Amino acid sequence: MAKTINLTIKIGNLTFKNPVTVASGTFGSKDEYAKYVDYAKLGAIVTKTVTRKPRKGNPMPRIFETPSGMLNAIGLQNKGIDDFIEYKIPYFKKVKTHLIVNIAGESVEDFVYLAKKLDPEKSVSALELNISCPNVKKGLEFCAKPELAYEVVKAVKEATKHPIFTKLSPEAHDFLGVADSTIRAGSDGLSLINTIRGMAVDIEKCKPQIANVFGGLSGPAIRPIALRYLHEVKRRFDIPVMAMGGIMTAQDALEFLITGAHLISVGTANFVNPKATMEILEGIETYMKRKGHQSIDSVRGTLKVKPDSESLLAPAG
Repeated sequence: MAKTINLTIKIGNLTFKNPVTVASGTFGSKDEYAKYVDYAKLGAIVTKTVTRKPRKGNPMPRIFETPSGMLNAIGLQNKGIDDFIEYKIPYFKKVKTHLIVNIAGESVEDFVYLAKKLDPEKSVSALELNISCPNVKKGLEFCAKPELAYEVVKAVKEATKHPIFTKLSPEAHDFLGVADSTIRAGSDGLSLINTIRGMAVDIEKCKPQIANVFGGLSGPAIRPIALRYLHEVKRRFDIPVMAMGGIMTAQDALEFLITGAHLISVGTANFVNPKATMEILEGIETYMKRKGHQSIDSVRGTLKVKPDSESLLAPAG
């Protein structure tokens, strides 16, 4: 008789049925993917960013396909927290999986307000603090310096009973310092990594392809970078990580799990293949059966690296 494979992941008081989640902003606002994906089979659903007031987002064009990825400058378009609670929460209450709500603000007070508004919602399992969006004027502010990151995480932690994942940008000048400050402030986990700013040019019109000039680069092009940041964080800090950045297949997901991620978020892949999450989940199970693993815990963090071979901060050459 075949032994059951245990895919459950435990982070604090939360138990996820498996490590497969979706990246904020890539899975619609509510039920857009329901005909392709059994939401209840996901380890968690991470919502599109919710802000205090409705946002129209950035001007068009704001999406452009690039080699092995895409640029986006949506600008956190959403209908605001009141609409989310009234029209989105009732739907997610019926879905039997964890709901992680991604929130963003232009001030510490905004983040605290959002956290308090969501605190009574029993269907919300955790918050993801988006302090690193590269596509809005005040998006990177809280991720720019360790002391600012500490301030916002500390304030939210004191305002909510929900666990907190803090989403960080690889563009932070002192990335590890920011990570350390969020952990000291009480973040229960980190989300790594947000997109990286890039641009593209229309050579006929001699204009940027994105109206906002810059857009966040996502997709397979940034996967090696995301893996590097995950490894740097895991070798320095004992903190659960929800990893993202170009995860398209089960092999990609396993690279992040082996490097130490607790959860993996599928983002750009959803636009290319709406069933990507289900295929990745199936592929992880197939790999575990082939390798004789009975628990996902026996896969996570098994990366073999000789200490003297690491020169992560040295320039390539």
